[in-house]
Amino acid sequence: MSIANSVRVCVFCGASPGNDPIYVEAARGLGELLARRGLGLVFGGGNVGLMGAVADGALAAGGEVIGVIPGALVDRELAHPRVTRLDIVTSMHERKQRMHELSNAFIALPGGFGTLDELFEALTWAQLGMHEKPIGLLSIKNYWDGLVGVLDSMVAAGLLSATHRAMLLDDKDAASLLDRFSAYRAPHVKKWITPATT
Repeated sequence: MSIANSVRVCVFCGASPGNDPIYVEAARGLGELLARRGLGLVFGGGNVGLMGAVADGALAAGGEVIGVIPGALVDRELAHPRVTRLDIVTSMHERKQRMHELSNAFIALPGGFGTLDELFEALTWAQLGMHEKPIGLLSIKNYWDGLVGVLDSMVAAGLLSATHRAMLLDDKDAASLLDRFSAYRAPHVKKWITPATT
């Protein structure tokens, strides 16, 4: 599925701002870009770190912003008070499911464990054919280069197919990544596990 006629892009990112202002600037810029392109934003619902920045950018540009946050994190991540809509859910699992249901594509900005968890669940669901939505890394200041190297090592080791590796797009420019999303076509792989021969 492309995002050419879709409504919303889900952005996974950190609740921390990181130690370089470029991360916050890039998050805010991505939010603004989504709004300018008429794409709504789905995010983790927080008002802090990169989450707050991407939401602020989209809101400043007049975009639709939907936050999804577990009730237990409303105070810890300081739920964003100005979003278009805030969905408060019961668990992290429900958060990921709701974000998936609301979105037509996924972008990972710099983040930590939570960002990786959200990213790889979306990728696993795509690998299993549960959705055909584009997924990408926005590698600010080469942030995701190490992860890309790990994935390429998995292909070289025969533990990840090159076809499935190609499902994860990576780019250092937000506009370029969204353009690539528009041209994305999900692979159709009926079987990727080959039994060992004896």
